[in-house]
Amino acid sequence: MDERARRIGQNEALFRSINESIESMNEAFGTLTDSMAVVCECGDVSCAEQIEVRIADYERVRSDPTHFIVVPGHEEADVEDVVERQERFDVVRKHEDGPAELARELDPRS
Repeated sequence: MDERARRIGQNEALFRSINESIESMNEAFGTLTDSMAVVCECGDVSCAEQIEVRIADYERVRSDPTHFIVVPGHEEADVEDVVERQERFDVVRKHEDGPAELARELDPRS
């Protein structure tokens, strides 16, 4: 895996970690809504776009450590593929070998 792919993976893992904290805060405060705002989990460290996601969708995507929620068009074709398109977000899956291994390694739930 080249340095660019590693940097993209690390950036995405950072955003995922932020979203995990957001979800924990929602649970801690007993939020009664079925959705939450997450930050785009794309590889661009300067991206701060937020996406309204149903909690059930977030949990479904998070069940696979190689899947990330991104704003449509924020995928990086050389390290991931869009595997699902929703109205407000896309789900990308990291390519096997280096990018997927890094995503699994940096997954806070693993």
